[in-house]
Amino acid sequence: MDYEGFKQEILKMSDIDLSLYKEKQMKRRIDSLIRKNGYDRYDDYVHALQQDRELYNEFINYLTINVSEFYRNPDQWEVLRDQIIPMLLRRSPMPRVWSSACSTGDEPYTLAMVLSEHMPLNRIHILASDIDAEALKKAKAGVYSAKSLEKLPERYIREFFIKDGNSYHVRDELKRCVEFKRINLLRDPYPNECDLIVCRNVLIYFTEEAKSQIYVKFNKALKDKGVLFIGSTEQIIMSARYKLTPVKTFFYIKDGDI
Repeated sequence: MDYEGFKQEILKMSDIDLSLYKEKQMKRRIDSLIRKNGYDRYDDYVHALQQDRELYNEFINYLTINVSEFYRNPDQWEVLRDQIIPMLLRRSPMPRVWSSACSTGDEPYTLAMVLSEHMPLNRIHILASDIDAEALKKAKAGVYSAKSLEKLPERYIREFFIKDGNSYHVRDELKRCVEFKRINLLRDPYPNECDLIVCRNVLIYFTEEAKSQIYVKFNKALKDKGVLFIGSTEQIIMSARYKLTPVKTFFYIKDGDI
């Protein structure tokens, strides 16, 4: 089996289309993981994935690049808190918020904390999605290491976490703000009428064709004048073709339907 055959087998097993990821980068990552697990051939590794659920979960977790932390790039969260959210609240007192590719939940919980500075927790509802079921399970559990909270303002840690040994547990009142759901950005329907979509540090792994498809779908998922918040390693080239206009660095506002 060559890499093309491997991609077809993974598509059948997981609904993840590796053809839509940057091939050189992704193949290098996958080949490294296969060697680390002691396999030399794609055929043998695929067979092992079919037989061993733990190995399969490790592969999906590795594939979906779950690198996350609370309050990642603090200056961007401050722009969101001080400028973007007040602008959105003037139009929608209960904004519809989607944290796409949320990984282990650090991002949507951060969103809920930031929103809580503008509105009570019982009015906050965030849809958080990821393709990785294991990551979503961790997100729902809401248990994190001290390292993942390093950049989080101390007041948030005091208010929204319970320390238990070396772990921090998200308080139930914050958990209730977030609904977790499995969504494959490349294949599944998107939510609609969103005031804010957050998709950070994920699209850099996709091909230009895949990114273009996702930007079109983000446009359709946003309300007019809704905002897309992207990662610090990303920039939307020729954003006007997707009717997305930069309002701040890493923030784009929807200016009409495509």
